[in-house]
Amino acid sequence: MLTRLYISNYALIKELDIAFKQNFSVITGETGAGKSIILGALGLILGQRADNLSLPDPESKCIIEGSFDVNNYELEPFFTESDLDYEAVCIIRREITPQGKSRAFINDTPVNLTQLRELAGRLVDIHSQHQTLLLQESAFQLSVLDAVAGNKPLRSDYIQLYKVLRQQQAMLAELRERNEAARAESDYYAFLSEELYQAGLQAGEQDALENEAEVLLHAMEIKAGLFQATGLLHNEDDNILRRLNEVNAAMNNVTRYHSGTAELLQRLQAVNIELQDIAQTIEQVSDQIRHDPQRLDEVNERLGIIYQLQQKHRVHTIEELILRQQEIDQRLAETTSMENEIIELEKEIGTNTSRLKQLGEALTASRKKIIPLVEKEVLTTIKLLGMKDARFGVELKSSDGFLRNGFDEVSFRFNANLGSSLNELSKVASGGELSRLMLAIKSLISTSNLLPTIIFDEIDIGISGDIAGKVGHILKKMSQQMQVIVITHLPQIAGMSGEHFQVYKIQEAGKTYSSIKKLNDEERVDEIATMISGDADMRAARETAKALLQNI
Repeated sequence: MLTRLYISNYALIKELDIAFKQNFSVITGETGAGKSIILGALGLILGQRADNLSLPDPESKCIIEGSFDVNNYELEPFFTESDLDYEAVCIIRREITPQGKSRAFINDTPVNLTQLRELAGRLVDIHSQHQTLLLQESAFQLSVLDAVAGNKPLRSDYIQLYKVLRQQQAMLAELRERNEAARAESDYYAFLSEELYQAGLQAGEQDALENEAEVLLHAMEIKAGLFQATGLLHNEDDNILRRLNEVNAAMNNVTRYHSGTAELLQRLQAVNIELQDIAQTIEQVSDQIRHDPQRLDEVNERLGIIYQLQQKHRVHTIEELILRQQEIDQRLAETTSMENEIIELEKEIGTNTSRLKQLGEALTASRKKIIPLVEKEVLTTIKLLGMKDARFGVELKSSDGFLRNGFDEVSFRFNANLGSSLNELSKVASGGELSRLMLAIKSLISTSNLLPTIIFDEIDIGISGDIAGKVGHILKKMSQQMQVIVITHLPQIAGMSGEHFQVYKIQEAGKTYSSIKKLNDEERVDEIATMISGDADMRAARETAKALLQNI
Protein backbone atom coordinates (compact mmCIF):
# COMPACT_ATOMS: atom_id res chain seq x y z
CA MET A 1 0.00 0.00 0.00
CA LEU A 2 1.00 3.62 -0.49
CA THR A 3 2.33 4.88 2.85
CA ARG A 4 3.91 8.20 1.84
CA LEU A 5 3.89 10.61 -1.10
CA TYR A 6 6.43 13.43 -1.34
CA ILE A 7 6.19 16.06 -4.09
CA SER A 8 8.58 18.95 -4.68
CA ASN A 9 8.52 21.62 -7.41
CA TYR A 10 5.73 20.15 -9.53
CA ALA A 11 3.06 22.22 -11.31
CA LEU A 12 1.39 24.33 -8.55
CA ILE A 13 3.03 22.32 -5.76
CA LYS A 14 6.07 23.84 -4.10
CA GLU A 15 6.47 21.01 -1.61
CA LEU A 16 4.17 18.62 0.22
CA ASP A 17 4.54 15.40 2.14
CA ILE A 18 1.55 13.10 2.71
CA ALA A 19 1.53 10.02 4.95
CA PHE A 20 -1.26 7.47 4.48
CA LYS A 21 -2.01 5.23 7.45
CA GLN A 22 -5.53 3.94 6.85
CA ASN A 23 -6.96 1.63 4.21
CA PHE A 24 -9.71 4.13 3.31
CA SER A 25 -8.66 7.74 2.68
CA VAL A 26 -10.39 10.59 0.89
CA ILE A 27 -8.98 13.74 -0.66
CA THR A 28 -11.29 16.74 -1.00
CA GLY A 29 -10.95 20.38 -1.95
CA GLU A 30 -12.45 23.10 -4.06
CA THR A 31 -12.44 22.79 -7.83
CA GLY A 32 -9.03 23.90 -9.09
CA ALA A 33 -7.35 23.47 -5.72
CA GLY A 34 -4.95 20.90 -7.13
CA LYS A 35 -6.43 17.45 -6.47
CA SER A 36 -5.77 16.33 -10.03
CA ILE A 37 -2.24 17.73 -9.80
CA ILE A 38 -1.47 15.36 -6.93
CA LEU A 39 -2.84 12.50 -8.99
CA GLY A 40 -0.66 13.59 -11.92
CA ALA A 41 2.43 13.62 -9.71
CA LEU A 42 1.59 10.12 -8.51
CA GLY A 43 1.24 9.06 -12.13
CA LEU A 44 4.84 10.13 -12.82
CA ILE A 45 6.30 7.72 -10.27
CA LEU A 46 4.06 5.05 -11.76
CA GLY A 47 5.74 5.42 -15.14
CA GLN A 48 3.83 8.12 -17.02
CA ARG A 49 5.84 10.38 -19.33
CA ALA A 50 6.80 13.84 -18.13
CA ASP A 51 5.66 15.83 -21.18
CA ASN A 52 5.36 19.64 -21.03
CA LEU A 53 6.06 19.67 -17.30
CA SER A 54 5.71 23.07 -15.60
CA LEU A 55 8.07 23.74 -12.67
CA PRO A 56 7.26 26.47 -10.10
CA ASP A 57 11.00 27.04 -9.66
CA PRO A 58 12.55 26.77 -13.14
CA GLU A 59 16.05 26.56 -11.61
CA SER A 60 15.34 23.47 -9.47
CA LYS A 61 14.52 19.91 -10.36
CA CYS A 62 11.20 18.24 -9.68
CA ILE A 63 11.24 15.34 -7.21
CA ILE A 64 8.39 12.94 -6.62
CA GLU A 65 8.85 10.05 -4.22
CA GLY A 66 6.45 7.37 -3.08
CA SER A 67 6.87 4.78 -0.36
CA PHE A 68 4.97 1.51 -0.72
CA ASP A 69 4.56 -1.32 1.74
CA VAL A 70 5.03 -4.33 -0.56
CA ASN A 71 5.23 -7.00 2.10
CA ASN A 72 3.04 -10.09 1.50
CA TYR A 73 2.32 -9.20 -2.14
CA GLU A 74 4.63 -11.82 -3.71
CA LEU A 75 6.78 -9.21 -5.48
CA GLU A 76 10.18 -10.71 -4.61
CA PRO A 77 10.46 -12.47 -8.03
CA PHE A 78 10.06 -9.13 -9.84
CA PHE A 79 12.90 -7.58 -7.85
CA THR A 80 15.11 -10.63 -8.39
CA GLU A 81 14.46 -10.77 -12.14
CA SER A 82 15.03 -7.01 -12.45
CA ASP A 83 18.25 -7.17 -10.38
CA LEU A 84 16.81 -4.80 -7.78
CA ASP A 85 17.15 -4.84 -4.00
CA TYR A 86 13.97 -6.07 -2.33
CA GLU A 87 12.79 -4.23 0.76
CA ALA A 88 9.49 -4.56 2.62
CA VAL A 89 9.06 -0.82 2.04
CA CYS A 90 9.76 0.01 -1.60
CA ILE A 91 10.74 3.59 -2.45
CA ILE A 92 10.08 4.84 -5.97
CA ARG A 93 11.55 8.20 -6.95
CA ARG A 94 11.29 10.27 -10.10
CA GLU A 95 13.49 13.28 -10.78
CA ILE A 96 12.96 15.73 -13.65
CA THR A 97 15.48 18.48 -14.39
CA PRO A 98 14.55 21.98 -15.62
CA GLN A 99 15.87 20.85 -19.03
CA GLY A 100 13.26 18.08 -19.09
CA LYS A 101 15.61 15.15 -18.46
CA SER A 102 14.02 12.43 -16.39
CA ARG A 103 15.48 9.78 -14.11
CA ALA A 104 13.67 7.05 -12.19
CA PHE A 105 14.80 4.97 -9.22
CA ILE A 106 13.49 1.93 -7.37
CA ASN A 107 15.14 1.58 -3.96
CA ASP A 108 17.87 3.99 -5.16
CA THR A 109 18.69 1.86 -8.22
CA PRO A 110 18.24 3.63 -11.59
CA VAL A 111 15.54 2.01 -13.75
CA ASN A 112 13.84 2.75 -17.06
CA LEU A 113 10.17 3.64 -17.48
CA THR A 114 9.31 0.14 -18.68
CA GLN A 115 10.52 -1.36 -15.38
CA LEU A 116 8.74 1.41 -13.48
CA ARG A 117 5.44 0.72 -15.24
CA GLU A 118 5.79 -3.03 -14.68
CA LEU A 119 6.18 -2.55 -10.94
CA ALA A 120 3.49 0.15 -10.82
CA GLY A 121 1.06 -2.23 -12.51
CA ARG A 122 1.45 -4.50 -9.51
CA LEU A 123 1.12 -1.75 -6.90
CA VAL A 124 -1.57 0.74 -7.85
CA ASP A 125 -4.74 0.87 -9.92
CA ILE A 126 -5.72 4.47 -10.71
CA HIS A 127 -9.37 4.61 -11.64
CA SER A 128 -10.33 7.74 -13.54
CA GLN A 129 -12.96 8.84 -16.04
CA HIS A 130 -10.66 7.52 -18.77
CA GLN A 131 -10.66 4.06 -17.20
CA THR A 132 -14.45 4.13 -17.01
CA LEU A 133 -14.40 4.34 -20.79
CA LEU A 134 -12.25 1.19 -20.79
CA LEU A 135 -15.28 -0.62 -19.40
CA GLN A 136 -16.67 -0.57 -22.95
CA GLU A 137 -13.66 -2.42 -24.36
CA SER A 138 -13.75 -6.18 -24.81
CA ALA A 139 -10.19 -6.70 -23.56
CA PHE A 140 -10.98 -5.02 -20.23
CA GLN A 141 -14.21 -6.97 -19.87
CA LEU A 142 -12.31 -10.20 -20.47
CA SER A 143 -9.77 -9.26 -17.81
CA VAL A 144 -12.65 -8.79 -15.36
CA LEU A 145 -13.86 -12.35 -15.95
CA ASP A 146 -10.33 -13.68 -15.52
CA ALA A 147 -9.78 -11.70 -12.33
CA VAL A 148 -12.96 -13.04 -10.71
CA ALA A 149 -12.26 -16.58 -11.96
CA GLY A 150 -8.71 -16.50 -10.64
CA ASN A 151 -7.33 -17.18 -14.13
CA LYS A 152 -4.15 -15.15 -13.73
CA PRO A 153 -1.69 -18.13 -13.76
CA LEU A 154 -3.61 -19.90 -16.55
CA ARG A 155 -3.91 -16.74 -18.62
CA SER A 156 -0.24 -15.92 -18.08
CA ASP A 157 0.76 -19.40 -19.30
CA TYR A 158 -1.48 -19.01 -22.34
CA ILE A 159 -0.15 -15.54 -23.26
CA GLN A 160 3.47 -16.64 -22.86
CA LEU A 161 2.96 -19.74 -25.02
CA TYR A 162 0.92 -17.70 -27.53
CA LYS A 163 3.86 -15.31 -27.97
CA VAL A 164 6.26 -18.23 -28.39
CA LEU A 165 3.97 -19.84 -30.97
CA ARG A 166 3.62 -16.59 -32.92
CA GLN A 167 7.40 -16.21 -32.98
CA GLN A 168 7.83 -19.82 -34.11
CA GLN A 169 5.25 -19.40 -36.85
CA ALA A 170 7.01 -16.26 -38.10
CA MET A 171 10.34 -18.09 -37.99
CA LEU A 172 8.84 -21.03 -39.90
CA ALA A 173 7.46 -18.74 -42.60
CA GLU A 174 10.88 -17.11 -42.97
CA LEU A 175 12.66 -20.49 -43.09
CA ARG A 176 10.24 -21.81 -45.70
CA GLU A 177 10.77 -18.72 -47.85
CA ARG A 178 14.54 -19.02 -47.57
CA ASN A 179 14.37 -22.76 -48.21
CA GLU A 180 12.22 -22.24 -51.28
CA ALA A 181 14.79 -19.85 -52.69
CA ALA A 182 17.61 -22.23 -51.75
CA ARG A 183 15.86 -25.19 -53.36
CA ALA A 184 15.38 -23.22 -56.56
CA GLU A 185 19.16 -22.84 -56.69
CA SER A 186 20.09 -26.22 -55.25
CA ASP A 187 19.84 -28.10 -58.58
CA TYR A 188 22.20 -25.61 -60.18
CA TYR A 189 24.64 -25.79 -57.26
CA ALA A 190 24.42 -29.59 -57.27
CA PHE A 191 25.39 -29.53 -60.96
CA LEU A 192 28.33 -27.22 -60.23
CA SER A 193 29.45 -29.44 -57.37
CA GLU A 194 29.27 -32.59 -59.49
CA GLU A 195 31.18 -30.87 -62.29
CA LEU A 196 33.97 -29.88 -59.92
CA TYR A 197 34.08 -33.33 -58.35
CA GLN A 198 34.30 -34.95 -61.79
CA ALA A 199 37.24 -32.69 -62.59
CA GLY A 200 39.16 -34.25 -59.70
CA LEU A 201 41.12 -31.12 -58.99
CA GLN A 202 44.42 -31.40 -57.10
CA ALA A 203 46.36 -28.60 -55.44
CA GLY A 204 49.48 -27.71 -57.47
CA GLU A 205 48.24 -29.65 -60.49
CA GLN A 206 47.93 -26.62 -62.75
CA ASP A 207 51.56 -25.51 -62.33
CA ALA A 208 52.82 -29.06 -62.99
CA LEU A 209 50.69 -29.41 -66.13
CA GLU A 210 51.70 -26.03 -67.49
CA ASN A 211 55.39 -26.91 -66.96
CA GLU A 212 54.91 -30.30 -68.65
CA ALA A 213 53.12 -28.73 -71.59
CA GLU A 214 55.97 -26.28 -72.07
CA VAL A 215 58.51 -29.12 -72.13
CA LEU A 216 56.44 -31.25 -74.54
CA LEU A 217 55.87 -28.31 -76.84
CA HIS A 218 59.65 -27.59 -77.12
CA ALA A 219 60.97 -31.16 -76.77
CA MET A 220 63.11 -31.04 -79.95
CA GLU A 221 64.74 -27.74 -79.02
CA ILE A 222 65.43 -28.98 -75.48
CA LYS A 223 66.87 -32.28 -76.67
CA ALA A 224 69.12 -30.52 -79.25
CA GLY A 225 70.46 -28.15 -76.61
CA LEU A 226 71.16 -30.99 -74.20
CA PHE A 227 72.94 -33.00 -76.96
CA GLN A 228 75.15 -30.02 -77.74
CA ALA A 229 75.97 -29.51 -74.06
CA THR A 230 76.88 -33.20 -73.66
CA GLY A 231 79.16 -33.05 -76.67
CA LEU A 232 81.00 -30.00 -75.41
CA LEU A 233 81.47 -31.62 -72.02
CA HIS A 234 82.84 -35.01 -73.01
CA ASN A 235 81.76 -36.41 -76.41
CA GLU A 236 83.75 -34.24 -78.83
CA ASP A 237 87.47 -34.65 -79.44
CA ASP A 238 88.36 -31.31 -77.95
CA ASN A 239 85.88 -31.43 -75.04
CA ILE A 240 85.91 -29.60 -71.74
CA LEU A 241 86.55 -32.62 -69.51
CA ARG A 242 89.57 -33.75 -71.54
CA ARG A 243 91.04 -30.24 -71.37
CA LEU A 244 90.30 -30.12 -67.63
CA ASN A 245 92.15 -33.40 -67.14
CA GLU A 246 95.17 -31.87 -68.84
CA VAL A 247 94.96 -28.89 -66.50
CA ASN A 248 94.79 -31.22 -63.51
CA ALA A 249 97.90 -33.11 -64.70
CA ALA A 250 99.83 -29.87 -65.14
CA MET A 251 98.86 -28.60 -61.71
CA ASN A 252 99.71 -31.96 -60.16
CA ASN A 253 103.33 -31.57 -61.39
CA VAL A 254 103.45 -28.04 -60.03
CA THR A 255 102.24 -29.16 -56.65
CA ARG A 256 105.27 -31.42 -56.25
CA TYR A 257 107.46 -28.32 -56.12
CA HIS A 258 105.06 -25.66 -54.84
CA SER A 259 102.94 -26.68 -51.89
CA GLY A 260 100.98 -23.42 -52.07
CA THR A 261 99.17 -24.68 -55.20
CA ALA A 262 97.72 -27.78 -53.50
CA GLU A 263 94.50 -25.99 -52.73
CA LEU A 264 94.10 -24.98 -56.36
CA LEU A 265 94.59 -28.58 -57.38
CA GLN A 266 91.89 -29.70 -54.97
CA ARG A 267 89.49 -27.12 -56.38
CA LEU A 268 90.24 -28.25 -59.94
CA GLN A 269 89.63 -31.88 -58.97
CA ALA A 270 86.28 -30.86 -57.38
CA VAL A 271 85.29 -28.99 -60.54
CA ASN A 272 86.18 -32.04 -62.57
CA ILE A 273 83.97 -34.29 -60.45
CA GLU A 274 81.10 -31.75 -60.59
CA LEU A 275 81.34 -31.41 -64.39
CA GLN A 276 81.36 -35.18 -64.82
CA ASP A 277 78.17 -35.36 -62.65
CA ILE A 278 76.58 -32.56 -64.65
CA ALA A 279 77.39 -34.31 -67.92
CA GLN A 280 75.85 -37.54 -66.61
CA THR A 281 72.71 -35.72 -65.39
CA ILE A 282 72.34 -33.94 -68.74
CA GLU A 283 72.40 -37.31 -70.49
CA GLN A 284 69.73 -38.62 -68.10
CA VAL A 285 67.52 -35.56 -68.69
CA SER A 286 68.05 -35.92 -72.42
CA ASP A 287 67.03 -39.58 -72.26
CA GLN A 288 63.78 -38.55 -70.49
CA ILE A 289 62.79 -35.98 -73.07
CA ARG A 290 60.44 -37.43 -75.65
CA HIS A 291 58.70 -35.83 -78.54
CA ASP A 292 55.16 -37.04 -77.59
CA PRO A 293 52.32 -35.22 -79.43
CA GLN A 294 49.71 -37.51 -77.89
CA ARG A 295 50.78 -36.65 -74.33
CA LEU A 296 50.86 -32.97 -75.26
CA ASP A 297 47.26 -33.27 -76.43
CA GLU A 298 46.30 -34.95 -73.14
CA VAL A 299 47.99 -32.23 -71.07
CA ASN A 300 46.40 -29.43 -73.10
CA GLU A 301 43.00 -31.08 -72.80
CA ARG A 302 43.36 -31.29 -69.01
CA LEU A 303 44.50 -27.65 -68.81
CA GLY A 304 41.55 -26.70 -71.00
CA ILE A 305 39.15 -28.20 -68.45
CA ILE A 306 40.87 -26.32 -65.63
CA TYR A 307 40.90 -23.01 -67.56
CA GLN A 308 37.23 -23.41 -68.47
CA LEU A 309 36.24 -24.00 -64.82
CA GLN A 310 38.32 -21.02 -63.71
CA GLN A 311 36.60 -18.78 -66.22
CA LYS A 312 33.18 -20.13 -65.22
CA HIS A 313 33.76 -19.45 -61.54
CA ARG A 314 35.74 -16.27 -62.13
CA VAL A 315 38.91 -17.40 -60.35
CA HIS A 316 42.56 -17.60 -61.45
CA THR A 317 44.09 -20.58 -59.65
CA ILE A 318 43.22 -24.19 -59.04
CA GLU A 319 43.36 -23.53 -55.28
CA GLU A 320 40.60 -20.95 -55.69
CA LEU A 321 38.57 -23.54 -57.63
CA ILE A 322 38.95 -26.04 -54.79
CA LEU A 323 37.81 -23.36 -52.29
CA ARG A 324 34.83 -22.59 -54.53
CA GLN A 325 33.95 -26.30 -54.53
CA GLN A 326 33.97 -26.29 -50.72
CA GLU A 327 31.71 -23.20 -50.64
CA ILE A 328 29.20 -24.85 -52.97
CA ASP A 329 29.18 -28.02 -50.84
CA GLN A 330 28.60 -25.88 -47.73
CA ARG A 331 25.69 -24.15 -49.40
CA LEU A 332 24.13 -27.47 -50.34
CA ALA A 333 24.65 -28.71 -46.77
CA GLU A 334 22.92 -25.60 -45.40
CA THR A 335 19.92 -26.30 -47.60
CA THR A 336 19.69 -29.81 -46.18
CA SER A 337 20.17 -28.44 -42.65
CA MET A 338 17.45 -25.86 -43.24
CA GLU A 339 15.02 -28.55 -44.32
CA ASN A 340 15.80 -30.52 -41.14
CA GLU A 341 15.33 -27.34 -39.10
CA ILE A 342 11.94 -26.80 -40.72
CA ILE A 343 10.89 -30.35 -39.85
CA GLU A 344 11.93 -29.90 -36.20
CA LEU A 345 10.26 -26.50 -35.95
CA GLU A 346 7.04 -27.91 -37.42
CA LYS A 347 7.09 -30.58 -34.71
CA GLU A 348 7.58 -27.95 -31.99
CA ILE A 349 4.76 -25.83 -33.42
CA GLY A 350 2.50 -28.87 -33.47
CA THR A 351 3.27 -29.62 -29.81
CA ASN A 352 2.82 -25.98 -28.73
CA THR A 353 -0.39 -25.66 -30.74
CA SER A 354 -1.87 -28.66 -28.91
CA ARG A 355 -0.76 -27.27 -25.56
CA LEU A 356 -2.10 -23.80 -26.37
CA LYS A 357 -5.41 -25.30 -27.40
CA GLN A 358 -5.65 -27.04 -24.04
CA LEU A 359 -4.90 -23.80 -22.19
CA GLY A 360 -7.41 -21.87 -24.32
CA GLU A 361 -10.12 -24.43 -23.72
CA ALA A 362 -9.41 -24.35 -19.98
CA LEU A 363 -9.71 -20.54 -20.03
CA THR A 364 -13.00 -20.72 -21.90
CA ALA A 365 -14.41 -23.29 -19.48
CA SER A 366 -13.36 -21.21 -16.47
CA ARG A 367 -14.86 -18.04 -17.94
CA LYS A 368 -18.16 -19.70 -18.77
CA LYS A 369 -18.34 -21.09 -15.26
CA ILE A 370 -17.81 -17.69 -13.62
CA ILE A 371 -20.25 -15.71 -15.80
CA PRO A 372 -23.38 -16.41 -13.66
CA LEU A 373 -21.56 -15.19 -10.54
CA VAL A 374 -20.34 -12.01 -12.28
CA GLU A 375 -23.81 -11.26 -13.61
CA LYS A 376 -25.39 -11.84 -10.19
CA GLU A 377 -22.89 -9.78 -8.17
CA VAL A 378 -22.74 -6.85 -10.60
CA LEU A 379 -26.53 -6.74 -10.89
CA THR A 380 -26.94 -6.83 -7.11
CA THR A 381 -24.54 -3.91 -6.67
CA ILE A 382 -25.95 -1.70 -9.43
CA LYS A 383 -29.48 -2.21 -8.07
CA LEU A 384 -28.12 -1.15 -4.70
CA LEU A 385 -26.75 1.94 -6.43
CA GLY A 386 -30.21 3.03 -7.57
CA MET A 387 -30.66 1.25 -10.89
CA LYS A 388 -33.57 -0.94 -9.77
CA ASP A 389 -34.79 -1.79 -13.27
CA ALA A 390 -31.34 -2.44 -14.70
CA ARG A 391 -30.32 -5.71 -16.27
CA PHE A 392 -26.80 -6.91 -16.87
CA GLY A 393 -25.46 -9.85 -18.84
CA VAL A 394 -22.17 -11.25 -20.12
CA GLU A 395 -21.96 -12.64 -23.65
CA LEU A 396 -19.00 -14.86 -24.46
CA LYS A 397 -18.17 -15.81 -28.03
CA SER A 398 -15.44 -18.30 -28.87
CA SER A 399 -13.49 -18.21 -32.11
CA ASP A 400 -11.93 -21.07 -34.02
CA GLY A 401 -8.50 -19.48 -34.03
CA PHE A 402 -6.14 -18.42 -31.29
CA LEU A 403 -6.53 -14.89 -29.92
CA ARG A 404 -4.07 -13.14 -27.65
CA ASN A 405 -6.01 -14.02 -24.48
CA GLY A 406 -7.57 -17.31 -25.51
CA PHE A 407 -10.37 -18.23 -27.89
CA ASP A 408 -12.88 -15.79 -26.45
CA GLU A 409 -14.31 -12.36 -27.04
CA VAL A 410 -16.60 -10.95 -24.36
CA SER A 411 -19.30 -8.33 -24.43
CA PHE A 412 -20.96 -6.83 -21.36
CA ARG A 413 -24.64 -6.25 -22.12
CA PHE A 414 -26.69 -3.70 -20.19
CA ASN A 415 -29.90 -1.74 -20.04
CA ALA A 416 -31.09 0.49 -17.25
CA ASN A 417 -34.71 0.70 -18.40
CA LEU A 418 -37.50 -1.74 -17.70
CA GLY A 419 -38.62 -3.72 -20.72
CA SER A 420 -35.68 -2.72 -22.92
CA SER A 421 -33.39 -5.32 -24.45
CA LEU A 422 -29.79 -5.80 -23.44
CA ASN A 423 -27.25 -4.05 -25.64
CA GLU A 424 -23.59 -3.06 -25.75
CA LEU A 425 -22.55 -0.58 -23.05
CA SER A 426 -21.43 2.03 -25.57
CA LYS A 427 -24.95 2.11 -27.03
CA VAL A 428 -27.12 2.23 -23.92
CA ALA A 429 -25.13 3.35 -20.83
CA SER A 430 -24.77 7.00 -19.78
CA GLY A 431 -21.68 8.39 -18.07
CA GLY A 432 -23.23 8.07 -14.62
CA GLU A 433 -24.40 4.54 -15.33
CA LEU A 434 -20.94 3.59 -16.55
CA SER A 435 -19.40 4.98 -13.35
CA ARG A 436 -21.72 2.89 -11.20
CA LEU A 437 -21.13 -0.18 -13.34
CA MET A 438 -17.38 0.28 -13.00
CA LEU A 439 -17.67 0.67 -9.25
CA ALA A 440 -19.70 -2.53 -9.07
CA ILE A 441 -17.06 -4.36 -11.10
CA LYS A 442 -14.16 -2.91 -9.08
CA SER A 443 -15.93 -3.98 -5.93
CA LEU A 444 -16.34 -7.48 -7.30
CA ILE A 445 -12.74 -7.95 -8.39
CA SER A 446 -11.25 -6.32 -5.27
CA THR A 447 -11.69 -9.61 -3.42
CA SER A 448 -9.54 -11.45 -5.96
CA ASN A 449 -7.24 -8.65 -7.08
CA LEU A 450 -3.76 -8.78 -5.53
CA LEU A 451 -3.14 -5.05 -6.05
CA PRO A 452 -2.31 -3.28 -2.77
CA THR A 453 -3.89 0.07 -3.69
CA ILE A 454 -6.74 1.46 -5.78
CA ILE A 455 -7.26 5.19 -6.30
CA PHE A 456 -10.63 6.51 -7.47
CA ASP A 457 -10.86 9.83 -9.25
CA GLU A 458 -14.34 11.03 -10.32
CA ILE A 459 -16.02 7.76 -9.35
CA ASP A 460 -18.91 9.84 -8.02
CA ILE A 461 -19.85 11.56 -11.32
CA GLY A 462 -23.63 11.66 -11.66
CA ILE A 463 -24.17 10.36 -8.12
CA SER A 464 -25.80 12.12 -5.19
CA GLY A 465 -28.12 11.67 -2.26
CA ASP A 466 -28.80 8.21 -0.90
CA ILE A 467 -26.84 6.59 -3.73
CA ALA A 468 -23.73 8.50 -2.67
CA GLY A 469 -23.98 6.91 0.75
CA LYS A 470 -24.26 3.47 -0.78
CA VAL A 471 -21.20 4.19 -2.92
CA GLY A 472 -19.39 5.10 0.28
CA HIS A 473 -20.38 1.80 1.88
CA ILE A 474 -19.10 -0.11 -1.14
CA LEU A 475 -15.79 1.75 -1.06
CA LYS A 476 -15.44 1.13 2.65
CA LYS A 477 -16.10 -2.58 2.12
CA MET A 478 -13.46 -2.65 -0.61
CA SER A 479 -10.98 -1.06 1.80
CA GLN A 480 -11.18 -4.19 3.95
CA GLN A 481 -9.36 -6.02 1.14
CA MET A 482 -7.03 -3.28 -0.10
CA GLN A 483 -6.05 0.35 0.33
CA VAL A 484 -8.67 2.67 -1.17
CA ILE A 485 -7.92 6.35 -1.84
CA VAL A 486 -10.79 8.44 -3.22
CA ILE A 487 -10.76 11.95 -4.66
CA THR A 488 -14.35 13.06 -4.13
CA HIS A 489 -16.72 16.00 -3.86
CA LEU A 490 -19.44 14.03 -2.07
CA PRO A 491 -19.78 14.51 1.72
CA GLN A 492 -21.39 11.06 2.12
CA ILE A 493 -18.20 9.39 0.82
CA ALA A 494 -15.86 11.73 2.69
CA GLY A 495 -17.68 10.98 5.94
CA MET A 496 -17.00 7.26 5.74
CA SER A 497 -13.24 7.39 5.28
CA GLY A 498 -10.67 6.60 7.95
CA GLU A 499 -8.47 9.52 6.88
CA HIS A 500 -9.44 12.82 5.33
CA PHE A 501 -7.04 15.07 3.41
CA GLN A 502 -7.87 18.55 2.15
CA VAL A 503 -6.20 20.15 -0.86
CA TYR A 504 -6.13 23.94 -0.75
CA LYS A 505 -4.34 26.91 -2.28
CA ILE A 506 -1.93 29.28 -0.58
CA GLN A 507 -0.25 32.48 -1.74
CA GLU A 508 3.41 33.03 -1.05
CA ALA A 509 5.71 35.74 -2.41
CA GLY A 510 3.17 36.72 -5.03
CA LYS A 511 2.69 33.16 -6.26
CA THR A 512 -0.11 30.64 -5.80
CA TYR A 513 0.66 27.09 -4.68
CA SER A 514 -1.35 23.98 -3.91
CA SER A 515 -0.91 22.26 -0.60
CA ILE A 516 -2.54 19.46 1.37
CA LYS A 517 -3.12 18.65 5.00
CA LYS A 518 -4.61 15.83 7.01
CA LEU A 519 -7.75 16.99 8.81
CA ASN A 520 -8.45 16.37 12.46
CA ASP A 521 -11.96 15.61 13.70
CA GLU A 522 -13.05 19.24 14.01
CA GLU A 523 -11.55 20.18 10.66
CA ARG A 524 -13.36 17.23 9.08
CA VAL A 525 -16.65 18.58 10.37
CA ASP A 526 -15.84 21.99 8.85
CA GLU A 527 -14.83 20.49 5.49
CA ILE A 528 -17.83 18.17 5.19
CA ALA A 529 -20.22 20.94 6.25
CA THR A 530 -18.72 23.12 3.53
CA MET A 531 -19.18 20.31 1.03
CA ILE A 532 -22.84 20.02 2.06
CA SER A 533 -23.87 23.66 2.05
CA GLY A 534 -20.91 25.78 1.06
CA ASP A 535 -20.86 27.27 4.57
CA ALA A 536 -18.91 25.55 7.34
CA ASP A 537 -20.75 27.56 10.01
CA MET A 538 -24.28 26.54 9.01
CA ARG A 539 -25.68 24.60 11.97
CA ALA A 540 -27.73 22.11 9.97
CA ALA A 541 -24.78 21.33 7.72
CA ARG A 542 -22.52 20.82 10.73
CA GLU A 543 -25.01 18.51 12.36
CA THR A 544 -25.28 16.50 9.16
CA ALA A 545 -21.48 16.38 8.90
CA LYS A 546 -21.22 15.07 12.47
CA ALA A 547 -23.87 12.46 11.72
CA LEU A 548 -21.97 11.30 8.66
CA LEU A 549 -18.77 11.01 10.67
CA GLN A 550 -20.48 8.92 13.33
CA ASN A 551 -20.98 6.20 10.72
CA ILE A 552 -17.23 5.63 10.36
